[in-house]
Amino acid sequence: MTAPATAETYDELAGVVDLFGALTREELHRALGELAYKQGRDADETALWAAVDGAIEAYYLVEYESESHDETADETLLTVGPVAFPMLPPNAEDLPHILDIERRDVERETLGEQVHERLLGDAARAVNNDDEERIEHLLDVSYDLEAWAPVTVDVARARLDEALQDKSAEGE
Repeated sequence: MTAPATAETYDELAGVVDLFGALTREELHRALGELAYKQGRDADETALWAAVDGAIEAYYLVEYESESHDETADETLLTVGPVAFPMLPPNAEDLPHILDIERRDVERETLGEQVHERLLGDAARAVNNDDEERIEHLLDVSYDLEAWAPVTVDVARARLDEALQDKSAEGE
């Protein structure tokens, strides 16, 4: 996973996170370091963190504020996002045993609401920045999000649709 970030790279990151349900950034860092070791290569930390940030930006991974009262209650967790198709990279299947991290359950309704709030903010920024590519991506995310979690994203979708229609009308 040291090549330039692609959808496959993002899906592999999601696959690693999916093994655990959710991970802190530090736990993900340890998991990716162990994975690189198991694959017989050095981890390019800069590339890995860029890939993690890219996966979050593209909704392959999403941040989750846990409402539980375990040791990570005050930490933001990363979990699989609505556009991901998690796949395990080679040699990843033993990571839960190597790292001795218990699987965490993610409350889908709470997570869905948190991701919906993020989508609303991202949609507003994309429209304000007149970023057509981002608007189109977020529109796709809106459909994935509704299929992925029990949320309705009509407001964000309407704003994104309207912005694209306005762009289309400008081009005529």
